[in-house]
Amino acid sequence: MIEIVNNFLDEFALKSPDNTFLVGFSGGCDSLCLLDILHKLSQKYGFKVIALHLNHNWRAEESLQEEINCKRFCEKSGIEFISETLDGIGQRTENFAREARYNFFLKHAKNYANSAIFTAHSRTDNAETLIYRIIKGTGIKGLQGILPKRLIDGVPLYRPLLGISRTRIEDYCNSNGLVANNDSSNLDINYKRNFIRHKIMPFFDEINFHAEKSINSLAELAVSQTNIVNEYMNLVKKEVYVGDKLLTEKFKKLSQDVMQQIIYDICLKEGLDYDRKKIVNILDFIKSNFESKSGSRFSLKNDLWIFASSKYIYSITKVFGEKNNSQITILKEGEYDFPDSDLTFSIKKYEGKGDLNFPREDAYFAYVNLNNIGIDLTLRTRREGDFIIPFGMVGSMKLKKYLNSKRVPQHNKDELILLCKGSEVLWVSGVGLSNKLRVVNTPSHVIELKS
Repeated sequence: MIEIVNNFLDEFALKSPDNTFLVGFSGGCDSLCLLDILHKLSQKYGFKVIALHLNHNWRAEESLQEEINCKRFCEKSGIEFISETLDGIGQRTENFAREARYNFFLKHAKNYANSAIFTAHSRTDNAETLIYRIIKGTGIKGLQGILPKRLIDGVPLYRPLLGISRTRIEDYCNSNGLVANNDSSNLDINYKRNFIRHKIMPFFDEINFHAEKSINSLAELAVSQTNIVNEYMNLVKKEVYVGDKLLTEKFKKLSQDVMQQIIYDICLKEGLDYDRKKIVNILDFIKSNFESKSGSRFSLKNDLWIFASSKYIYSITKVFGEKNNSQITILKEGEYDFPDSDLTFSIKKYEGKGDLNFPREDAYFAYVNLNNIGIDLTLRTRREGDFIIPFGMVGSMKLKKYLNSKRVPQHNKDELILLCKGSEVLWVSGVGLSNKLRVVNTPSHVIELKS
């Protein structure tokens, strides 16, 4: 057992004496075994080991006695011990307990340099988790079960005992005279995982004596298959993504399965609870906007939407409705900071010579001719009644219609910075220029918006 954990530390290069390992320590057989082994190895390699015990305070005196037992073991072994006790009020669910534990672990892990969290999940835990996920309905990622390493808010979490059965862990404790806490709630089959442990797993063992090992093999296969899928999907994403945006024209040419995989990956990235129905609903929304120039958005959760148009598909995490109504008056050349933003507008006389390399219409700077207009302008966001004479045209167009023709997403329209003369828009930064500023021979000025 010690050799298995020793090899695990080698695999992840964790034997530095600068490391601090914070071990989740309930006092149960699994965590007692892990803490004892890491403590013994720390004496050889010099890394620091700290036991973290969270008393959920659900079982009154029994919970208190378990905390006392944990503290006594650590005092006897010379292991630093940190504990906290919850008020016992609130939900008494597995999810609540798990979240409380990890928040507790994270809080203390961030107090140490080179820290890592260790938990004592075993091969038996992994099998029970897989059965639970299958019953709930899971994708291939869920079939991977519990992973030996993951990051939680930037802190690494390791599980060295994942390949070891609970029976073998119990044998280690017995052989080393370690007396574990006996949590009576582990017998309560009202908790789903206990029901799986005491009611379902025995039936599996009747069918296959090596059921636990076989279920864990399924998890290993799922990891392998996921690696293959990810390798292929990375190639696909290079073709269909520009930055963090999906190109709609390329996305729509993908197969249904690959489209769903991309949506699935977006859900994982955004930390969303997902199921097949949700993924299908999101994809149906995206398809309904394949031909939409201005696009629309679909709520995924509070303050998170997915936007889809004929040009782009991407997630949005900003709050809508907070329009910047500031404006500044431009009366002469110079630089102007736009209020409540990190944007600076500049207007300078053109002093160059020779051939001009005109920027794209959607650039954030432009060569312009202000000779017939003068510098008595306003920099602001859009308002009701705004209009523009699009570049290359003679007649005017309502700004709303113009922005739609340029496929500007609805959620971006109030963010655009406009250079105006009254209600007439002369420049929509990053979108286009009015024909009134068109340069025939030589520009009079150069305008630019930068952050």
